[in-house]
Amino acid sequence: MELEKSVLKFGGSSVSDFTKIKNIAEMLRTRVMQGEQLIVVVSAMGKMTDELMANVSTLTTSPKDQELALLLTTGEQQTVSYLSMVLNDIGINAKAMTGYQAGIKTVGHHLKSRIAEINPDTFEQAFNTNDVLVIAGFQGINDAFEVTTLGRGGSDTTAVALAASNNIPCEIYTDVDGIYATDPRVYSHAKRLDYVSYEEMMEMSALGAGVLETRSVELANNYNIPLYLGRTLSNVKGTWIMSQTEILEKKAVTGVALDTHMMHVTISYPLPDNRLLTELFNKLEAGAVNVDMISQIVNLEGLQMSFTIKDTDAIQISSILEALKENFSALGFKINEEYVKISLIGSGMRDMSGVASKAFITLIENNIAFYQTTTSEISISCVIDAENGERAVQTLYQAFDI
Repeated sequence: MELEKSVLKFGGSSVSDFTKIKNIAEMLRTRVMQGEQLIVVVSAMGKMTDELMANVSTLTTSPKDQELALLLTTGEQQTVSYLSMVLNDIGINAKAMTGYQAGIKTVGHHLKSRIAEINPDTFEQAFNTNDVLVIAGFQGINDAFEVTTLGRGGSDTTAVALAASNNIPCEIYTDVDGIYATDPRVYSHAKRLDYVSYEEMMEMSALGAGVLETRSVELANNYNIPLYLGRTLSNVKGTWIMSQTEILEKKAVTGVALDTHMMHVTISYPLPDNRLLTELFNKLEAGAVNVDMISQIVNLEGLQMSFTIKDTDAIQISSILEALKENFSALGFKINEEYVKISLIGSGMRDMSGVASKAFITLIENNIAFYQTTTSEISISCVIDAENGERAVQTLYQAFDI
């Protein structure tokens, strides 16, 4: 009889000390005793990745990407070693594997690579002699046999990709009870959602919800992988993420997301010049800098363009714009970190009119200025002053009776 299999992922806060690692090992032991075989993906312990980055900053301001990627993957390698040691010590056959050993092949930028392929045969063979395979998240190997990292939230992506390649469910455990309609740290009355659709979760993640990385939800959607998010070692019911067709009630607005990890960039040039824009976007692509909201004005005063990016790309955007000035000396630019992005998300927006109007009127009536807006079929986003971020969340949450 084939044993039931699942992927379980534990974030950095869940494995931040040895007591937590031992407790997780006991939980895994219980599941194995109940007849399961498990692929367990772990992040680096606590703030280990941040500590490694801080170490680098004391040595150099310009490390090579491939060397930085090699260093950053050591955090996860420590965790898989510790957890597999404890599992074997309590009588569970476990094997620790790096991304390379797990056959996670990647393509793209060393620090923001994408998973190209995972061979499920690797795991089928390993399960012949092991009940738990402990895999280092956030990492892989490219065609040049160089270690790469998967960027922000990469361990979530690793877990879902492993679930997809092995066609098994995925459970992600972290320090929150599930998906909330908005961040409960911002609005204490926020409701926990029992179910949310893939597309709503993708929008919430992309727009700053921060609980799950967007690519991981997209992968789950593409391969129809049941995805669960819950608190580590808790009996509180978490949230299932699934196809919209499986959810009966469709509200106009399911959640409110606040993205505080963004930067607003404005460039100006006295002439409309396509060469400037071509070079700008080529450099953004080469640096793997993802542009979000974007607007452009061309008139007699020249060109003005505004766009938003993640604050993790601060160093790259500064160097890109400075490099542009070498060829376009009249280029002016401003990088503003005093803005945040507020977003409403809900699949019911497709069938209900007036949501955008109500959102804008609510902001205006509460003296919350907004500077740039964008919409999709199921979301509305506005750039606002950072000082108004939490108030905007609470105001919109109440206005739409979420």
